[in-house]
Amino acid sequence: MQTELSNQLGVEYAVFGFTPFPAVAAAISRAGGFGVLGAVRYTDPDDLKRDLDWIEAHVDGRPYGLDVVMPAKKVEGVTEADVEAMIPDGHRRFVRETLAKYGVPELPEGEASGWRITGWMEQVARSQLDVAFDYPIRLLANALGSPPADVVARAHERDVLVAALAGSARHAEKHRDAGIDIVVAQGYEAGGHTGEIASMVLTPEVVDAVAPLPVLAAGGIGSGRQIAAALALGAQGVWLGSLWLTTAEADLHSPALTRKLLAAGSGDTVRSRALTGKPARQLRTDWTDAWDAADGPGTLPMPLQGLLVADAVSRIQKYEVDPLLGTPVGQIVGRMNEVRSVRAVFDDLTRGFEQAVDRVNRIAGGSGQ
Repeated sequence: MQTELSNQLGVEYAVFGFTPFPAVAAAISRAGGFGVLGAVRYTDPDDLKRDLDWIEAHVDGRPYGLDVVMPAKKVEGVTEADVEAMIPDGHRRFVRETLAKYGVPELPEGEASGWRITGWMEQVARSQLDVAFDYPIRLLANALGSPPADVVARAHERDVLVAALAGSARHAEKHRDAGIDIVVAQGYEAGGHTGEIASMVLTPEVVDAVAPLPVLAAGGIGSGRQIAAALALGAQGVWLGSLWLTTAEADLHSPALTRKLLAAGSGDTVRSRALTGKPARQLRTDWTDAWDAADGPGTLPMPLQGLLVADAVSRIQKYEVDPLLGTPVGQIVGRMNEVRSVRAVFDDLTRGFEQAVDRVNRIAGGSGQ
């Protein structure tokens, strides 16, 4: 499971694992893949420094990267308070009424929301990079497209490759023109922010559009045979996120959420704007249904929606209010049926990949199935 890109980065398997959990990122790299830590939740640079220190101490010298959420266009002089003031009172009332309907308690006095989508803001994302570039990261990925040109240049000065997610060939071409090194072709099946084109269609389109840039396939991939299919479509590796949520190293802080993920089928997700204001695939819950209902107020554009629901999401998670409890996750959740270590997941991926390649070789050799 080696490609030109995996060899360039010095990893054994062309499996790039995105995760918000430092322990998972380090375990992915130790297992022979490439761990990528999601930075969006780190509003305090000291917290990011603490976790990167931990990764450095536990990655056994293996390479790893960082994923940020950074808009390509800079907005000057806008603070979080300025944005909060744009949220309509009717939407705030809808949140209060929905939480009251399900009896969701308030957070204890003095306890701040632990869930804030503020990493999109220019100053927050740049503070994350100020920390990250002091570490030997090998890859910087941006979930909102191409990062600003000065950030790309800053990464390249440090010999850090830059990746950007794309949901169409047109987006991928923009990334190529912006000097991006790797394009992540993220299909409709993926968890989190995703477009409308399925991975089987999207991957070869993007490969052809940006050749010879390396492409990683993302969305709906959770087995070795799916990795083999992605490489057959021209990708130089795969980008996996959802699969790690039910690993032993993941720290969801919610047994109820873990149970919901393990029980969910591939049809139990929905692509909804309820979480951030942009279409994001997540578990379907009464919360997503309420926001998507015809008689609701409708969601706000990003970042207003994320700021509006931040405290509500924290309360739902803290008290594990089952009907409302959800998380971003892809359709591959239907294969996530047990808690396994990251190493066990890799063993399954590599074994399945070998079996798939052997089968194709037998077919290509004319010996049948």
